Amino acid sequence: MKQLVIFLFFFAHVISWGQYSYEPSEKYPFGQPHPDAPKEIQDFAPLIGICDCISTTRNKDQTWATPNKMSWKFKYIMNGMAVQDETLKEDGKHSGSIRQFIADSSKWYVHYYSSSSPTTVLSAWEGNKKEDKIILYRKQKAPNGMDGFYKINFYDIKENGFKWLGEWVNTNESIKFPTWKIECTKRK
Repeated sequence: MKQLVIFLFFFAHVISWGQYSYEPSEKYPFGQPHPDAPKEIQDFAPLIGICDCISTTRNKDQTWATPNKMSWKFKYIMNGMAVQDETLKEDGKHSGSIRQFIADSSKWYVHYYSSSSPTTVLSAWEGNKKEDKIILYRKQKAPNGMDGFYKINFYDIKENGFKWLGEWVNTNESIKFPTWKIECTKRK
């Protein structure tokens, strides 16, 4: 009887570990994509890991502020079914996102949170990978009331790093106003 209990305990442990085998581990510190995840989970594959970055935003007078150093970590979460990122900035303003691809709409949905502006409802961007860029949008009016979007661009994506641009665009993208830019080099 004792052997049966030990066997059942061991078997249950093996089964439960298999349920989470794509989570971050010692062997895979940033997790792995789940084979049952939508193929688009690979869109963020080159970003998985930790990058050292330079972040630059606009001042209130619209000039570019002094660049800010930050680290940006991407990892697979929810047993490899989604991607989470986290930034740690030298100025103490940290942020992150949870990224899920929803097959029914064929879009990425990105929910953003920040230590400098906590909120009860997370803002969300949606979009897709287009050629070699990941493009995400969120409706946002310009200060003068013009309809438009805040557009996020991941581009120049390579195994050793990437670039990121946040910009306000009008609805047909004939007007573009960059407000935030980041350049990242992969650390690991």
